Amino acid sequence: MTIEEKLTILTDAAKYDVACTSSGADRSGGRLGKTMAAGCCHSFSADGRCVTLLKVLLTNVCCYDCQYCVNRTSNDLPRAMFTPRELAELTIDFYRRNYIEGLFLSSAVVRNPDYTTELMIKALSILREEYEFSGYIHAKAIPGADPLLTARLGQLADRLSVNIELPSSKSLALLAPDKKKDDIFRPMAQIQAGILEAKEDRKKFRHAPSFAPAGQSTQMIVGATEETDYHILKLSEGMYQKYALKRVFFSAYVPVGANPLLPSPVDFKPPLLREHRLYQSDWLLRYYHFQADEILSPDRPTLNPQLDPKCNWAMDHLEFFPVEVNQADYQTLPRVPGIGPVGARRIIAARRWRSLDEQALKKLGIVLKRAQYFITCSGKMTPALRLRPESVLRALTALEAPALAPQYEQLSLFPA
Repeated sequence: MTIEEKLTILTDAAKYDVACTSSGADRSGGRLGKTMAAGCCHSFSADGRCVTLLKVLLTNVCCYDCQYCVNRTSNDLPRAMFTPRELAELTIDFYRRNYIEGLFLSSAVVRNPDYTTELMIKALSILREEYEFSGYIHAKAIPGADPLLTARLGQLADRLSVNIELPSSKSLALLAPDKKKDDIFRPMAQIQAGILEAKEDRKKFRHAPSFAPAGQSTQMIVGATEETDYHILKLSEGMYQKYALKRVFFSAYVPVGANPLLPSPVDFKPPLLREHRLYQSDWLLRYYHFQADEILSPDRPTLNPQLDPKCNWAMDHLEFFPVEVNQADYQTLPRVPGIGPVGARRIIAARRWRSLDEQALKKLGIVLKRAQYFITCSGKMTPALRLRPESVLRALTALEAPALAPQYEQLSLFPA
């Protein structure tokens, strides 16, 4: 099999893994692909995939039989495998042609986790040590691998990720019996400890080796099993708090075969809108200091498909509004729909010099088409505040529909 044939198979097999971002990691030394503090440049193709990292599997030959995975051992599909040197030379060749600026390396589990991780380490060692490549590398740690191998992988990569895949132990036992919950969370804890230890070492010794300086992330599949949005958000919140993850990615389940344990591919449509709402909720957890229990609850475990989570929370907690923009503190302002952390900082800086009105808020970049229903300016009510809650809800829902309908009309989520 030629390199081109392997590349076609293994890049296509990697498309289901969405846990792929670049982040500011500055590696000293090296002559190729120097990453600056601002991070690896990246752009996105029409279907939303990152195209500036070479996103590829080392191999799609797998000894596991995860029912939701296209690379499962029972699936009849073309198989391929790079040698470590082939992958390293391909990456360097693509970089020199200006096709890419970094590498996202994952792999199916060939033979066992240790053997697979050893092959990944060999490929990255060739890149880092032989070619002196200092570009951004995101590597997928293999659950169940020896901790010493995971530690070495973290020294070679800028970011590590361990995919949790399914949101509960019950789902893992049902659909991925070869994977165990402890095997997934153990390397997460190890990576977190390694990152903290490396930071402390670098405070004492300037040239101490780095360890996954861009942090770690994970991915969950949405829609393959029956876990609720509340369950997924609580799990994400717990991982952020316990393992200091940089990002939790959500991937709408795409049927890759007929299986009675999974949604039927005949009438099943990928839950793209649900994925979108989960990402919005995740943003609230990471940047707006919301708690998962504020967004959803056991009694209301499903995100509103017609309204973004922040507006939905505001409509459920009208007792907190209206907010006076000339007096509210920084913790309060970002909870107002239409005002984010940047807008809140601008408001606090600007009101030191003058009292803010609606025109001033527009100049500061505040999204008044949402914020107008929840704020006052020096005690003056906006005309929108005189609307009844039912009218406000209809207006906010109308703001969402035009943006969402073209993207999701093929899913029949919105009426014609």
